[in-house]
Amino acid sequence: MTLPDVSASVREFGRQMVHDEARALDALADSLGPEFETAVRLLLDCKGKLIVSGLGKSGHIGRKIAATFASTGTTATFLHLAEAIHGDLGMACAGDVGLLISQSGETAELQPVIDHFEHIGVPLIAITGNAASTLGEAAAAPLVLPHWPEVGPEAVAPTTSTTMTLALGDALAMTVMREKGFTRTDFGRLHPGGTLGLRLKPVRRLMHGGDSLPLIRADASMHDAIVVMTEKRLGLVGVTDGDGRLVGVITDGDLRRNIERGLDLTAADYMTADPKVVAPYDLVDDALDLFEEHRITALFVVDGDRPVGVLHIHDTPAARA
Repeated sequence: MTLPDVSASVREFGRQMVHDEARALDALADSLGPEFETAVRLLLDCKGKLIVSGLGKSGHIGRKIAATFASTGTTATFLHLAEAIHGDLGMACAGDVGLLISQSGETAELQPVIDHFEHIGVPLIAITGNAASTLGEAAAAPLVLPHWPEVGPEAVAPTTSTTMTLALGDALAMTVMREKGFTRTDFGRLHPGGTLGLRLKPVRRLMHGGDSLPLIRADASMHDAIVVMTEKRLGLVGVTDGDGRLVGVITDGDLRRNIERGLDLTAADYMTADPKVVAPYDLVDDALDLFEEHRITALFVVDGDRPVGVLHIHDTPAARA
C-alpha cells in the first residue's frame, strides 16, 4: 500500500493547531481565580455525588470529566441535558453538586435543570464562555473560559473551547484528589483490571511464597545454595541468619561472576549483603521502579526483616506489556 505524500505545509498546519490550543491552555491557567477555589470547596464539602451535565460536544467532555472524578475518589455521574428534562432530573438530590458545561451558557435545556437544582438546594459549578449568561449568573462558582478562537478552518468546530473545558475538568479533579489525600493505593482499588490494575496491586498478590521461597542459612555451603536456587527456579536464593532474618541474596549472576572462587565457600562469602527488598503491601509499581533503577530481575519481599516472598519481574505487568 502506497501512502500519499504529506507536504511540509500540512505538517506545519497541524503543528500550528496544537500550538494555538497550547496557548489557549496557558491563557486558561492564568485566568483561574477565586471561583476555582470556590468550586474545589464545593466538591470537597459534597455529601452526595457530583452530577456533570452538558449537551453535544460539551456532553462528550462532561462524560470524561465525570469518569475522571469517579476514578479519583469523588462519586460522580453524567447527566445528559436532553435526558434530564425527560425524567432523569430525578437522580439529583440534596447533598449533590452540579457541574454544568455550556460554552454559550444559554442552551435551551439548561433552564429547567438550573431551576430544579436551585429548588432542591444543589449548588452549581459552571464551565462556560459567557459569564453574563443564564448559567454563569446562576452558578455559585462560575468558571469562565478565556475568549479564544476555535482553531481550524473557519473556526466552526468546537476545538479550543472543548480542550480548555477538558483541561479545567482535569484541574478540578486533580486538585480535589490531592486535597482528599487520595493515593495510588486508593486509585488501584478502583482500577483492578488491565495492566494499570496489576501495577497498582500490592506485591503480596503476585509474589512467590510458601514452599517456593528459596532460602538457605548463611553458613550453608555454596553447593547447597546452587541446589536450592536450581530447585526453586527463581534465579536467586535468600541468605538468612540463625534467627531467620534476611541478611543477603545470591543471584545466578553472582554465581557466574564468582565461580572462579570455587564452591568450597559458604553462602555468606558469596552473598550481596543488605539487598533491595519490598514489603508485602508495597505496590507492584514501586517494585518495578526498583527493577529498573538497579537493573535486577527479582526482589525479596520482607515483613519486617523476615522473608515472606519473592517478586520476579516475569510476574509483573512489565513482562506482560
